[in-house]
Amino acid sequence: MPAQLSDGNLSYTALDIWEQLPEGVTLVECPGVAVDANDTVYVLTRNTEHPVMVFDSDGKWQGSWGQGNFTERSHGIWIGPEGDVWGADDGTHTITRWSPDGELLQTLGDPYNPAPAWAGKPFNRPTHAAVSPKSGDIFVTDGYGNSCVHRFDADGNHKQTWGTPGIDAGQFIRPHNIAIDEDGLLYIADRECHRVQIFSESGQFVTMWNNIHRPDGLTLAPDGNIYIGELNEMGGMQDAPGLGHRVSVYDRSGNRLALLGHPDEGDEAGKFIAPHGIAVDSKGDIYVGEVCNTIRGKALGVEFHSLSKLVREG
Repeated sequence: MPAQLSDGNLSYTALDIWEQLPEGVTLVECPGVAVDANDTVYVLTRNTEHPVMVFDSDGKWQGSWGQGNFTERSHGIWIGPEGDVWGADDGTHTITRWSPDGELLQTLGDPYNPAPAWAGKPFNRPTHAAVSPKSGDIFVTDGYGNSCVHRFDADGNHKQTWGTPGIDAGQFIRPHNIAIDEDGLLYIADRECHRVQIFSESGQFVTMWNNIHRPDGLTLAPDGNIYIGELNEMGGMQDAPGLGHRVSVYDRSGNRLALLGHPDEGDEAGKFIAPHGIAVDSKGDIYVGEVCNTIRGKALGVEFHSLSKLVREG
């Protein structure tokens, strides 16, 4: 059954099942989700037969693509300023650019040939990337086998790298997701530091927002706010109520506007297990992709539902 979620001035109806899948097709899990200017929804899954699933805003299946180019470690997806679809896969150690109908246009990184861990060179298990609407440069968070950010020009030529492992400003433990605004400010989810760091395009530290529980997915929405999917806890506290498995909304001054979810985890409407990717459409509706199998399902032998739509009210 649908559920109501609200905080502050933001209210939503969490739908039960939004996506309409072909018979026999499952999501497996959804590390990423993106919405283009026409509100077409691109869901990055860990179903290697249908890595990128495409839906209209009503959840009707439009097709899939990417087979053979994404592994079971597909990780992030986003829409560039020109409408191209970008993907990150930390199994292939690559960033790829696609046409909306699934034609491969560009690859950054050497597939299946990672840079040495912690060397600060592209790539070792990259997590996400974004294209600056100001400069056209490409920025990649290299987050599992590196703790840095790489900058490339539009042709894929490496220009700059910054960041080392650590908790000081400008350092990262796991840079996990990135968004870039119209002024060229980079918002980077530094997951294991429980913060978002903000930089100029040249890598100059600007500020940070603290006390965000394991920020995983992060997107700059059409309303100008930053929407964040917060992951659940680790280290024996995975079922602790109120630690992650929620969505938070911030303005660009770092003020929290809303905290959406339930203290207890779950895959029914209005609850989350492991938010990992997030997108917001032109109507203000929120799409949340989760990695429920990685976090819960594999150990329990269960495939949890891993994609949610929250419909904006008012």
